[in-house]
Amino acid sequence: MANITAADVNKLRKQTGAGMMDCKKALVEAEGDFQVAVDILRKKGQKIAANRADREATEGCVLSGASSDNAFGAVLSLNCETDFVAKNDSFIDLTTSLLNLAIEHKAANKDALLALAFNGMTVAEKLVEQTGVIGEKLEIGSYEIIEAPYVATYIHAGNKLATLVGLSLEAEDAGKNVAMQAAAMNPISLDRAGVSEETVAREIEVGKDLARQEGKPEAMLDKIAEGRLNKFFKENTLVEQDYIRDGKLSVAKYLQSVNADLKAVAYKRVGLGV
Repeated sequence: MANITAADVNKLRKQTGAGMMDCKKALVEAEGDFQVAVDILRKKGQKIAANRADREATEGCVLSGASSDNAFGAVLSLNCETDFVAKNDSFIDLTTSLLNLAIEHKAANKDALLALAFNGMTVAEKLVEQTGVIGEKLEIGSYEIIEAPYVATYIHAGNKLATLVGLSLEAEDAGKNVAMQAAAMNPISLDRAGVSEETVAREIEVGKDLARQEGKPEAMLDKIAEGRLNKFFKENTLVEQDYIRDGKLSVAKYLQSVNADLKAVAYKRVGLGV
């Protein structure tokens, strides 16, 4: 039998994140061969992942971040099964590492992120391995990016909600404020041009139906529906919403008050149950 030292067990634990006893058992089974022990733990993760494939991973950690030049930003949701795991420091650290990796390589989408190398394996393989370590289904729930002259980020307390906002110019404080706005007010699009034709048509019909129920003349229905549609845009598009720190200004007007040329050009919002 190979001589398995505490240092060997600790080395394997640091690389894989597995528990001390699991690492020791893997090393004993591998007769001290470190790489074989890693493979044993990975196979354990694959087995557990297969057994839990039909589970719902509705909890997790949501983080956002930007590159050092603030020209690229990403928001990532790493999902698990329970809030207990989501709040664990090691799970939050794993989410942070994946986010930083995505930003470093400017991963364009979820598939590109899953294919990146991570400690001798791909991100996809790492998630399977950690499924074996944690005992819960793990998956990338959402991954969104923005590329813009300046990308601002916001992470809400509790790591359940995070946002990105792309601006036309560098404006750190204004960007953070608008990213917080997107988190708090949950707009459906950046501006009215981003609202789908189906949504617009539905809101017009709803507006007409409400006006009929109120007894308004048929000749006035289109005009009334148009007014209600404009109210819908004001309440549900980011740049037209009332700015939460000064209701006298829209978000677009707030940005113009900071710099006449400052505009929001994109936003992303990812949340778990919020």
